[in-house]
Amino acid sequence: MKIATWNVERLKHKDALDRIVLLCSQLDADILVLTENDQQIVLDYPHCIHTPIPKSCVLPGGRGVLHYRPTEHRVSIFSKYPCVRHYKTFDPYTALCVELKTEKENLVVYGTVIGILGNRDKSFLHDLQKQISDFDRLAKEGKNLCVCGDFNCSFGDNYYFTQVGRSLLQESFQKNQMRLLTKNVPYCVDHIAISSRFVSKEHIQIQEWNHNKSLSDHKGVAVSFV
Repeated sequence: MKIATWNVERLKHKDALDRIVLLCSQLDADILVLTENDQQIVLDYPHCIHTPIPKSCVLPGGRGVLHYRPTEHRVSIFSKYPCVRHYKTFDPYTALCVELKTEKENLVVYGTVIGILGNRDKSFLHDLQKQISDFDRLAKEGKNLCVCGDFNCSFGDNYYFTQVGRSLLQESFQKNQMRLLTKNVPYCVDHIAISSRFVSKEHIQIQEWNHNKSLSDHKGVAVSFV
């Protein structure tokens, strides 16, 4: 099984659309979570679920208005596995949660952007705490849980993080018996955390791409269970 995630930066590099689509296709991930996605990225998956198109919002500090195109979604989940259930999240525009029927066991995938304005804005901590409540609720139900997307936080270096954000996420994953598989990937804020029991006997391989940030301002990351 291969799970991948990437923030494609609202297609700000639209001139590279063909390269982005080709790269996503060549990943051949069984589950692909794209954040800050645009439906102009068309991929050949049997199952695709999007968050609703976000509403425009006024930016704090007199920075204007954040507008979204009618093709944009904060989170999209592409899957080779069928979806058997949708779960409510704290914000349906920002976090998407579905249960997928895999060849191993069912897996609940929680695709997210934690803090749409970055980790320096006060909304980051609010959103993080609400999402952690979602993680706790799902874990208490005994689900195999995969939290996947843009965490706006690095873990293995000082690239981009807040101490409180990093600590709260690590505490949540430990409490809910999850492994942050991508914690040691350098210069990376897109991550994949998964229930320990789901990968307890698996060898994990990590894959990265877009190191030079030419296709978006984020690296992408994937984990394969061998």
